[in-house]
Amino acid sequence: MDVRSLILLVQCLLGTTVAMTCREVPGRLKQIDAGVGQVFGVTDNDLIYTLYGGTWTQLPGALKHVSVGPSGVWGTNRNNYIYKLVGANWVRVPGLLKQVDAGGDQFAAGVNMHDSIYCLGRDATVGFSRENSPAPWQQLPGALMYYSCGPNGCWGVNSNQDIYLMKGVTPTACMGSRNWQKIEGKLVMIEVGTDGSVYGVNAGGDVYRRDGITTSNPAGTAWTSMSVCGKSKHVSYDLGHLWVITSEDKIMDCTV
Repeated sequence: MDVRSLILLVQCLLGTTVAMTCREVPGRLKQIDAGVGQVFGVTDNDLIYTLYGGTWTQLPGALKHVSVGPSGVWGTNRNNYIYKLVGANWVRVPGLLKQVDAGGDQFAAGVNMHDSIYCLGRDATVGFSRENSPAPWQQLPGALMYYSCGPNGCWGVNSNQDIYLMKGVTPTACMGSRNWQKIEGKLVMIEVGTDGSVYGVNAGGDVYRRDGITTSNPAGTAWTSMSVCGKSKHVSYDLGHLWVITSEDKIMDCTV
C-alpha cells in the first residue's frame, strides 16, 4: 500500500469529519435520486434504472437526469425535453429543462439550459397524465444551474457555485417568497431529501450535509463534511441512506 492510500484509509477509519459506513452497490450510474422509498438512476449512455428488490431494473426510454419524490417520477433527456412517468410510460411534458426535481410537496421544479428557474404547481403536477395536459410552468427570479425542493424550502446552486434557499414554498405557491437567501459555502450540486435533509457536493468532490434545519429555521445552522472515502459527483438522501455516485460512476450506499 502506498503512502497516499494509507493516509486515505486512516482518514476514512478515524475520520476528520462525520464518518459514514459505505457499501458499493453493483452497477454504474452518472446520476441517482432517492425519494419516498424509491431509488432511480441513469447511466452514462442515458439508460434508466430503478432499484427493485435489491436489483437494478431497466426502464424503457433514455434520460440524462431522473428524479423521484412526492411529485412522482420525472426526468429530462439530452434534448432537454421533460418527461413524467405515468403508469409504465414516459409522457412528454411541455417545456424544456436540463434538470428537474420531484422532491417538492406534490410540485415539480427545475432549471433550463439558460439557468432560468421554473416550478409547476400541485394541480398541474399531480394532474398531468397525457401530452395535452396543461403545464403552466412559473418562472422564478434569478439563475441557478441546479435546483431541489423539500418540505422546508427549495435549495439551489448557481454557476458561481453560490448556494441559495427559497423559503415559503407550498404546493399552491411553488415560487415561495420570491426572495433568495444566500447560504454560506460553495457547491456544484445540492439535493433535498423527502424529510428535508440537505446534502451537496463541492467542486473538489467532497460531500456536505446541512445541519440544524427545522420548520422554523429552514436555512439550518452549519455545513458538516461527510466522509465517504473518495471523491463524489452526485448524492441523494432518503430514509437514512445517502446514495453517492463517485467520480468513477460507482454507486455507494452510505449510512452514519
